Amino acid sequence: MSFKSLIFKFRRPLIIAVHLVLVICAYILAFCLRFDCKIDVGFWQTITKTLPILICVKIAWFAYFGLFSGLWRYVGVDDIWRIIKANVLSTAVFVAGVAFLFPVLVIPRSVFILDCMLCFCMMAGIRFFNRMFREAIRPAPMHKRKRAVIIGAGGAGLMVLRETRANPKSNIEIIGFIDDDRNKKGLRIQGVRILGASSDIATLFGKYGVDEAIIAIPSASGKVIRNIVSHCQKHPVKIRIVPGLQKIISGELEIRHRDIKPEDLLGRETVKIDEKDIKEYLSGRVVLITGAGGSIGSALCRQIINYAPKEILLFDHNENDVYYLGIDFLTNHPKIKFRTIIGDIKDVALLKSVFSLYRPQVIFHAAAHKHVPLMEENPVAAVKNNIIGSRNFIYAANHYKVERFILISTDKAVNPTSVMGITKRIAEMTLQSKAKISKTKFMAVRFGNVLGSDGSVVPLFKKQIEEGGPLTITHPEVKRYFMSVNEASQLVLQAGGMGKSGEIFILDMGEQIKILDLAKELIALYGLDLEEDIKIKFIGLRPGEKLFEETLLNSEKDKATKADKIYIAQSDYFDSRVLRRKIKELEEAASLMDAEGVIRKMREIIKL
Repeated sequence: MSFKSLIFKFRRPLIIAVHLVLVICAYILAFCLRFDCKIDVGFWQTITKTLPILICVKIAWFAYFGLFSGLWRYVGVDDIWRIIKANVLSTAVFVAGVAFLFPVLVIPRSVFILDCMLCFCMMAGIRFFNRMFREAIRPAPMHKRKRAVIIGAGGAGLMVLRETRANPKSNIEIIGFIDDDRNKKGLRIQGVRILGASSDIATLFGKYGVDEAIIAIPSASGKVIRNIVSHCQKHPVKIRIVPGLQKIISGELEIRHRDIKPEDLLGRETVKIDEKDIKEYLSGRVVLITGAGGSIGSALCRQIINYAPKEILLFDHNENDVYYLGIDFLTNHPKIKFRTIIGDIKDVALLKSVFSLYRPQVIFHAAAHKHVPLMEENPVAAVKNNIIGSRNFIYAANHYKVERFILISTDKAVNPTSVMGITKRIAEMTLQSKAKISKTKFMAVRFGNVLGSDGSVVPLFKKQIEEGGPLTITHPEVKRYFMSVNEASQLVLQAGGMGKSGEIFILDMGEQIKILDLAKELIALYGLDLEEDIKIKFIGLRPGEKLFEETLLNSEKDKATKADKIYIAQSDYFDSRVLRRKIKELEEAASLMDAEGVIRKMREIIKL
């Protein structure tokens, strides 16, 4: 056994022994100070008689306040308060005990006060000395330490400062804080100066030779974070961020700062969901997810396993995506029962087999062709997959008496101008039409771009940055709604538990973000300089694309629900029989590969 292990094994007895010595020293020193170090024999006898009582009382109170169990290297204000309370109360009990047991003894009152103060100072002092000693003797770094600033001079900033000082592996030197509270400028936190505000970042970074910036504002909105990142763009520094406190508390993330991620730029609040409602319709059910290997589909699968489903059916035509999702389940969730189904949603024979064999009770339909420009070039493929395939699944769900069917839709279905948007709107209409006559609870959930999902702009920008650029943007003013994949999947599950039948739920997407701003911020996150390292190239709007997205049709009105960030679109009436006939005609045109006829027929349908 090593010396360190031996010390740790007998740590508590050693700490009690140290406190015992401190109590004795403080009591004797109190008499020395009171009598100018000239203690006569009578008072030495008094010390001998009363010291055992003092030791018993103080050790008992120290144990009661947990002073033998704290880690001295992390001593703080809370420890000081407990030391004060322990000493004051033990002194009061000691005075009362001496008066009761030795009524004839005369002890100056100043001795009691001096003893209490000295004991407190010694106990606090030895703890702070230990902490300072540990921080002072931290091993010297093997390489030159990076100069960093902490943006945010609050509690999170202080945690980061302590972490960098306490962690022997840290290769960071904190040279200052940045905070927008002008009253704090020039003040110091544990010896580190507050240099200025976020608007001064460019000047301060150049003046102090900053290598890294750590954003320590867990409650910051996306607008604030994007503003900070835009200031940092003027100087090539690495940007890190302290995650939100809610994620830290839930155990999802550690307190340590990490590299900033694109979703941090959204700065959206943590989703509050009613887990009871979700568990009520998922627990013990057979749940089928189409497009299970995709970004949204796989995120839904990983959320659903938390609600104890009877079985999960992973339906996708991409075998690789589903394979890796299955490996993840086997590794991290071995108790979850699941099946993988490789096939096409347009395959009616396959659907009959799946529904009759496995009898799914809840369906999340996430499978779709989503690329706007590609669907403009391939309208027939978009119709077959997004409309005919979705219709097949909707009809099968009704026929086999599925309990709930949730269609994953898009904001591009609102006043659609693209083939992809039109196909998703017609799929919504098909769902609403079937909901009028079916016992299955059909509903659709409409939201915008998922940040970082397959086919979204962020992976494209990352790839272009890694290749040296340029970053291609359609138009300098183009805007889009964004949300993280986890937030989207959680809100989809919440909406799935709220639907009565036929609703189109709209997820609150927050503010639209300019793609140009997002590109600039991603360049800054890589520590690169716009124009010097990476250029941006505008290629013009592609067929079917809008400058900005909408969440409601011109004819729709939304109403709030009991869930935060979820609304219901109230749609106009349309004739279901005419819709079914038109979709049949659309299917015939698609089977003949008549692209022009397909587009013409779709435009007729959305005007119903």
